[in-house]
Amino acid sequence: MEYRFLGSSGLQVSALSLGSWITFGEQVGEDLAHECMQVAYDSGVNFFDNAEVYANGEAEIIMGNIIKKAGWKRSDLVISTKIFWGGSGPNDKGLSRKHIIEGIEASLARLQMEYVDLVFCHRPDPYTPVEETVRGMNHIINQGKAFYWGTSEWSAQQIMEAYAIARSEHLIPPQMEQPEYNMLNRERVEKEYARLYTEIGLGTTIFSPLASGLLTGKYNKGIPEGTRATLKGYEWLRKYLESDTTRHNIEKVKQMTPIADELGCSIAQLALAWCLKNQNISSVITGASRPEHVAENMQSLDIVDKLTDEVMERIETILDNRPEPESDPREW
Repeated sequence: MEYRFLGSSGLQVSALSLGSWITFGEQVGEDLAHECMQVAYDSGVNFFDNAEVYANGEAEIIMGNIIKKAGWKRSDLVISTKIFWGGSGPNDKGLSRKHIIEGIEASLARLQMEYVDLVFCHRPDPYTPVEETVRGMNHIINQGKAFYWGTSEWSAQQIMEAYAIARSEHLIPPQMEQPEYNMLNRERVEKEYARLYTEIGLGTTIFSPLASGLLTGKYNKGIPEGTRATLKGYEWLRKYLESDTTRHNIEKVKQMTPIADELGCSIAQLALAWCLKNQNISSVITGASRPEHVAENMQSLDIVDKLTDEVMERIETILDNRPEPESDPREW
């Protein structure tokens, strides 16, 4: 396993991590989730990602039970959760000081932990002043209930606003962002956030590196029964997979199959290795419903060095979606 610093912090996270979105409490029960986490842990994964909204809190309960039963040393682990959607009440959603504090308390109770290492603002909240959110996050860190805080799916401008408020008020600024990033979705990570990696030392823990399974090749011939796209509540995913854009992207996946074959890996391993190639990525959050999938994902680390400049250029030719750099108005 490779370990990378979380942005400019001193915290090291495994380059590949395991998340519980969609799987824990929805696709898999506790026993199977334990097998998946055990394979990841045995492979050197130290970062496990969660959120209060995943399976309505059940994912945190399952993860907490597994860690307790496994007897893993807490200081060897980096555990995250995300706050935003905590329930149906008027104050159970968003990033108010009230929900941040009550939300983290509820998450810790489900996880059976005294603290999480990372806590994310799961989405930007248009109804709560950013200063209130910054002060709420600063409070739970000062209380020892989290060590670092960050954002998920925030714009660069929103991140910088929170950072500037924290610095001006001598509070703890956001340390990391959790965006979607994969071969088919690159603009935000590679272009919008580009300056933040050096200017504020932003770390990234990216999700959906396989584009909801599209980059595994399993949807090349349609939507198989039993996949997450057939689950109740994931009609949005089925709609996405049946769109014209997705059909176009499936053709790209098919074109990359010969490259994967030449490198001796699967399409999924190629896609994960491609994400790992980006050194601005602190950790690539993977998901799996079977332990063998975890083991396969871990092997993508062996593919990174095979992604030479020539191979990367072949991939770029197929993808044809490299973000254009910001234009210099002085050269207009």
